[in-house]
Amino acid sequence: MVDQVDKDRFLEALTQLGGSAGNVRLRETLQWEEEVYVIIKDALVKSGTILTGRGRGGSVLLASAGTGEVQERPASAPKPAKAKIAKASSNNGGDLGFEADLFKAADKLRGNLEPSEYKHVALGLIFLKYISEAFEAQHARLEAEDYADPEDPEEYLAANVFWVPAEARWAHLQANAKRPEISFVDVTTGREKKGDIGGLIDNAMEAIEQANIKVLKDVLPKNYSRPQLDKTMLGELIDLFSNVDMRGDHGQARDRLGRAYEYFISQFAGAEGRRGGEFYTPRSVVQTIVEMLEPTQGRVYDPCCGSGGMFVQSERFIESHQGRRSDIAIYGQERNHTTWRLCRMNLAVRGIDADIRWNNEGSFLRDEFAQTKFDFIMANPPFNISDWWQPQLEGDARWTHGTPPQGNANFAWLQHIIHHLAPRGTAGVVLANGSMSSQQSGEGEIRKALIEADHVDCMVALPGQLFYSTQIPACLWFLARDKSANGLRDRRGEILFIDARKLGHLVDRTRREFSDEDIARIADTYHRWRGKPDVIAAVGLEPYADEPGFCRSATLDDVRGHGHVLTPGRYVGAADVQDDGVSFEERFGGLKAKLAEQFAENVSRQEFLSNLLGLVSAND
Repeated sequence: MVDQVDKDRFLEALTQLGGSAGNVRLRETLQWEEEVYVIIKDALVKSGTILTGRGRGGSVLLASAGTGEVQERPASAPKPAKAKIAKASSNNGGDLGFEADLFKAADKLRGNLEPSEYKHVALGLIFLKYISEAFEAQHARLEAEDYADPEDPEEYLAANVFWVPAEARWAHLQANAKRPEISFVDVTTGREKKGDIGGLIDNAMEAIEQANIKVLKDVLPKNYSRPQLDKTMLGELIDLFSNVDMRGDHGQARDRLGRAYEYFISQFAGAEGRRGGEFYTPRSVVQTIVEMLEPTQGRVYDPCCGSGGMFVQSERFIESHQGRRSDIAIYGQERNHTTWRLCRMNLAVRGIDADIRWNNEGSFLRDEFAQTKFDFIMANPPFNISDWWQPQLEGDARWTHGTPPQGNANFAWLQHIIHHLAPRGTAGVVLANGSMSSQQSGEGEIRKALIEADHVDCMVALPGQLFYSTQIPACLWFLARDKSANGLRDRRGEILFIDARKLGHLVDRTRREFSDEDIARIADTYHRWRGKPDVIAAVGLEPYADEPGFCRSATLDDVRGHGHVLTPGRYVGAADVQDDGVSFEERFGGLKAKLAEQFAENVSRQEFLSNLLGLVSAND
């Protein structure tokens, strides 16, 4: 337990500094080691004696000052049970609902354009707006300096800001947004050209790419001048996005644009249905993985990164826990070129530096980071893909636990990820429920080998309807290269099972989300289970204990007794069938009715059967 003398000393020093102070300054005043400071601070936050504030290194203040800030915890300590996580969508303290309102306004301008097409139109313009806001902020700083040249591109490179040529700046686009004919110099040919606002946008995109070729080559969309695109709509979109910065400085505007970009991606994913799931993982699922793994330092990797949601949430996690972005390095690979472009732009508008690579072959056939090991791996691979195998994959060094079946890539993804884990690395992976229990095509033997090698750290059963691409339940695999290391409790020979199927709430007729409390409950359970008892006790938290129907720590002997099946419901004592009032017969009937719809959407019979197997596994 925390000594009261230390608490009093902490509060006395904080009072002497005026009742509020930055963490760095206060710790230096106390002359405490960081670990000691964090423990005392966290205990005082938990008791409500102090509150956390903002600032580059984080700050604290006496509760009597009453700011109402969200209480935060250090990344090194487990979170209190049932603690509330600040919502990722809470807009960092302002403009509640801003993203939703902006999307509604933009969607009204879409007309008859399909969401899959409109997505690139709207997101490309948000990116242009972000680029311009960042440039103008740096331009203003340079103008205020005596010996700086605000028109020197090198000045922007040094500040990690994209250089924006005059013809690509937002003010230039805005001034010409409603003109039916525009004269401009084509940056490709150097000749004067006449066109409309669509041509001017394409020219701006090309100019920005040429000026930042190393980072943005082939990233930006350049098809705004096509005849099918309504130019009046483009002008109205420019006017709409022009008002993003009307309530703050450039920094606030850029933050709003980053949030807007991410929100737009999520909404387009919902509008596109199954196809949307190919580039977007729901935020609450990503947030659960990030909160459980706590990526604060080292290399972070996603072998099928989609639009980059895992990386955005990782950076947000670091910021919310007073960490430094520079402490992590981000790596990703994506097979779909259009999605790769979305990812690159998504990270750029959040100011995230990353090494994101694309090729047509994908991570199995052409591993872009073949020799690299990672501290954290987070992934949502496509479920049950059947066309992944190629003859050259026979005998691959990654298949150390068995050659994956050619008709299903689930265990290829798991082994690819384990292969890339650093000696103390951990991973969180989303997979179909069938991966936990399937015995076909050698999958059961591979799963057994993974378990016996002690790579499985935790299994989480998720409720159905969390994903845009499928309504069947999925699960989370948490893997570890070495369960004895990394400053945590020695967990060798143990696996934590969490049954989260009853958590979440419906946000519409077809889709479910986790609340912040749901995420906190799952993550806290994992942290208390894997944390060292002395650390947990030092911050005044309850030690881990099995909770019937929700979680259980099982031994390898327990798992062997269940035939190496990893379905959490078998271990925690919960009913195998989700208790939502719908019988398995009704579910099966509904799935059969869905078959005609899936065939109409050109979904293969194999995918339907995979979904059916997932349902059967969930009721196994």
